[in-house]
Amino acid sequence: MAGSRTAEAYENLRTRIVNTRYLPNEKLKIEVLSSDLGVSPGAVREALSRLTSEGLVIARPQRGFIVAPVSGEELRDLTEVRIQVETTCLARSIELGDDAWEDRVRESCARLLQVPMVTNSEHRTVNPEWTVPHKEFHEALVCACDSRWWLRIRDQLFAQTERYRQLSAPFAQEKRDTATEHREIMEATVARNIPLATALIREHFSKTTNIVLSSQAMPKNGVHPDAFEPA
Repeated sequence: MAGSRTAEAYENLRTRIVNTRYLPNEKLKIEVLSSDLGVSPGAVREALSRLTSEGLVIARPQRGFIVAPVSGEELRDLTEVRIQVETTCLARSIELGDDAWEDRVRESCARLLQVPMVTNSEHRTVNPEWTVPHKEFHEALVCACDSRWWLRIRDQLFAQTERYRQLSAPFAQEKRDTATEHREIMEATVARNIPLATALIREHFSKTTNIVLSSQAMPKNGVHPDAFEPA
């Protein structure tokens, strides 16, 4: 039972950090989180320790936990590593995927294309109902990969880069046709065209990173405009 409560706390905290409910450098108080999540302080502490190992949280000796800061340098590094891992998983998935995998890719893309990415065309606010099918589509692309370690690393990189995308969305000035990008990735994938599919993924991720880096969301002196200064 204790293990399930810790897992629940971990999943809830991870989702909130990735979706930027808790901003970079924000202090994470165990007692407050325990009350908010309805779990014991011990479960929260274990969940925070796990998130620390993933790089989403930083533990400061004698000062508690904070949400990991963001930086342009880190995002560039994350993107390059993510491209390497994602394209490796995608190529392997294309090689091994069966008809059921193809159906999953097509169906997840169709669901994604039915949901608008933004809820406010002027401020480009990310639609929270879009983030779920978006995650499911990218997972479907690589789910036939036979390496659980590659997929585990990929999941961690997705969470890190998703946090940057969420932070930048209200500030992004460049409009892009993400629906067409996702459709083209899907079509190349189910056509088993590894060179094209991986090239489109690289372009897709690089475009997102370039938008984030040019947006007002990028921190000055390591702190996001709306973030909390470390206490």
